[in-house]
Amino acid sequence: MINPIENLNKVFDSRVRLGIMSALMVNDEVSFNELKVLLDITDGNLASHLKALEESGAIKVQKGFIGRKTNTTYMATKAGEKSFRAHLEALEKMIKGTK
Repeated sequence: MINPIENLNKVFDSRVRLGIMSALMVNDEVSFNELKVLLDITDGNLASHLKALEESGAIKVQKGFIGRKTNTTYMATKAGEKSFRAHLEALEKMIKGTK
């Protein structure tokens, strides 16, 4: 039997990254500013977590403009969705195993 902890993904260890991925799992895309407000964190903190998720292939970034203002949005990749679901399933198994 595989220990559920082995299926946890280190990329999603942080509460901020859990929050980012949770938001992206239920929305097609979310802007930087929306994530910042939702998670109540600083620009720099959010940017570093987004960069880690992007480098892991869990999310993709789309930069554009609304009028003259830059607008950066984020989407979960198919691979990111799959690995996040596996991470959540492993967490559930661990929780159920402790009852």
